[in-house]
Amino acid sequence: MAEPYCNSYYAATANPAGPFSRLEGEIDVDVAIIGGGFTGIATAVELAERGVRVAVLEANRIGWGASGRNGGQVTGSLSGDKAMEKQFRRKLGDEAADFVWNLRWRGQDIIKNRVAKYGIRCDLKHGHMQTAYQPSHIAELEDMYRTACRHGMGDEVEMVYGADLRAHVGTDIYHAGLINRRNMHLHSLNLCLGEADAARSLGAQIFTDSPVEKIIYGERPELVTARGRVCASKVMLAGNGYHHLAPGRLSGLLFPATLGIVATEQLPEDVARSILPQDFAVYDTRFVLDYYRLTADRRLLFGSGTNYKGTASDDIGAPMLPAIRKTFPQLSGVKIDFAWEGQDGITINRIPQLGNVTPNVFYAQGYSGHGIATSHIIGEIMAAAITGDSRDFDVFASARHWRFPVGRYLGNRALAVGMWYFQKLEALR
Repeated sequence: MAEPYCNSYYAATANPAGPFSRLEGEIDVDVAIIGGGFTGIATAVELAERGVRVAVLEANRIGWGASGRNGGQVTGSLSGDKAMEKQFRRKLGDEAADFVWNLRWRGQDIIKNRVAKYGIRCDLKHGHMQTAYQPSHIAELEDMYRTACRHGMGDEVEMVYGADLRAHVGTDIYHAGLINRRNMHLHSLNLCLGEADAARSLGAQIFTDSPVEKIIYGERPELVTARGRVCASKVMLAGNGYHHLAPGRLSGLLFPATLGIVATEQLPEDVARSILPQDFAVYDTRFVLDYYRLTADRRLLFGSGTNYKGTASDDIGAPMLPAIRKTFPQLSGVKIDFAWEGQDGITINRIPQLGNVTPNVFYAQGYSGHGIATSHIIGEIMAAAITGDSRDFDVFASARHWRFPVGRYLGNRALAVGMWYFQKLEALR
């Protein structure tokens, strides 16, 4: 039985969507995708637009996992950008830096164009600020600003300092900020549901409450569920931190981190304007950071900290309220209406993992906290590879990844120790 959506703001305000059915019986398609989150659905849209017969199998509901539980920020941040440049040089040579830079903004274009093309209602807004939490972090933002200007983004980025920050974020805890008007924020579950409807309008078959119990490998792989079976020429695993398929190939590569987010009660218009006057999304420069934005109905959606043990928290909202009050003292009495958690797939080197289990079974996973934009980029890359253009796929597949020779439990403990170390280094930055 499919699990319900978690108690999130997104689930409570989701657009009505046409019913999705459980897989019953046998079907035959060109491509079968396991996972109904952003990666699976975005790839399905791309394939359906190319005329490919595609089916998506989701164990629970569309956008049930991290795709419907995140902070809703669509940014050009790539957690593993330096590692990407270094590793991609083996495949691209001196073009690696430009490849990674262009990768930063590809997701924004895909999402913006798809929302317009299919009329998806997901509260899409432009504008984002990254804030310097310590004076020593300002140089990092200034370097990012200069790099953006060198790449022709001078009219989309701006550095602000000191008291001038108040025009953009109503707090005194930051020392500078980098505004980026190309970045966006949105209602992530409504985007995922809207894209699922777009895929269906193009002929894709999407099934929920249909967990895949087994993959039968072969010339035409078969996906077996409790009530049905899908035979396909190619298969794609798109479950990220939630699936446990193909353990022989994928075990030890990806570790789930638990992220907690809250949404406050609705704020009066003047209060909402006082904390985020330009309606920008914000995150800061720490290793383990705060990130927040206003929803369409004037709630503060706020995430803070990450549990790298991969386990659920006893009280999601408890650590959030002090962080909210520290950032915005004017919200000292604010109430939390929604609190939820999701699992993000973390890779050790922060590079997304693309590859093959067998020549006709593909996988894509591991966005390390930057999933909305990255999953859409990967969806485009995977659809191209599946239909014969593997240039970008081969670049990612060439990356070398760390594998922990232990299960997820011990791997997550090792990851938690590593992040504790980096948090301790924070004081030296």
